[in-house]
Amino acid sequence: MQALVGITLSDLFKLLKENNFRVEAKYWKRIVFLIISGSINSRGRKKEDALFGDKIRDIKIEKPLFILGHWRSGTTLLHSLISMDEQFAFPNLFQVSRPHQFLFRDEMMEKNFTNAKAENRPMDNMQVTFRDPGEDESGLSVLSQRSPLIGWTFPENHAYYTRFHTFENVPAEDLKRWQESLTYFFKKLTWLYKKPLVLKSPNHTARVKILLDMFPDARFVNIVRDPYTVFLSTQRLYQKMLPETCLQTPDLTKWDDYIINDYKAMYNAYFSQRELIPDVQLYEIKFEYFEKNKIETIEAIYKKLNIAGFENLKPKLEQFEKDHKNYQKNKHVDLSQEIIKKINREWDHVFINFGYIKRT
Repeated sequence: MQALVGITLSDLFKLLKENNFRVEAKYWKRIVFLIISGSINSRGRKKEDALFGDKIRDIKIEKPLFILGHWRSGTTLLHSLISMDEQFAFPNLFQVSRPHQFLFRDEMMEKNFTNAKAENRPMDNMQVTFRDPGEDESGLSVLSQRSPLIGWTFPENHAYYTRFHTFENVPAEDLKRWQESLTYFFKKLTWLYKKPLVLKSPNHTARVKILLDMFPDARFVNIVRDPYTVFLSTQRLYQKMLPETCLQTPDLTKWDDYIINDYKAMYNAYFSQRELIPDVQLYEIKFEYFEKNKIETIEAIYKKLNIAGFENLKPKLEQFEKDHKNYQKNKHVDLSQEIIKKINREWDHVFINFGYIKRT
């Protein structure tokens, strides 16, 4: 039950109430686990605030670098490579899963997992450990509960939670709650590492204006990928992950339309807000080029965004290329004509803006 493993007990019960306590009986073990872990998290939050609250209160979050792009577009790979640069810090998988209490538990977890073996991610076979970069949205969903990721746990209420991709037409207090959670989380990371943060969350693709209002000097890299491949890979993501995170059995026949609609909403928001980003703070890349030219692409990112120190990162990138030269991507089944027509129609703005060719 990874999605809500870090939630406090009080927030858990607020979520359950928000969803009319609609939890299927077959998931009772997950609820018991969440209640137990929620109690631990609640105590951990109090301890963390007592130990570190004063220390992080006045911390300034410096010039974050946000990696944008829909799920399965190459965001994880790009994030992992830039995170090798020691001038940046990033939230790791443990921190995004335990955002309430990672400061005082960090040393303990480091000792406990020193010899932990890497595991394959179910959606793409990439090996990860708890130290690897994680999506800050995972931590924000636990802290604020104002995230589309909550819809993975409560899929019957997907329409309610998907609004938090863009925060359009939601109550002001919901946006404030999310912003305060983001600030709290980023301040903790900044206090811990004392470095600018490099962050990756597909959801942020639709929040450019919000992020610029909070961080006017933020830098952005948007990575895009062939829309048909993104659809198939996202479909596989949901098929693998939803059954592992849900408290209500998802009707996977509906999720194809969810993918179509959420992607469309995400890029509608991005295209309407992209011009707000100063040119020197934005770089856009295609996965297909990046995959074959990783080092050259990252060097171009550093040059465009005026990030110094690429020469220190380059040897690590070269070593990564050697270590992963035999990596095999998943193979996907082909798309039906019905889905191809939907993608062509609903994602037309992406084909036009990024120059991808439509299938017929």
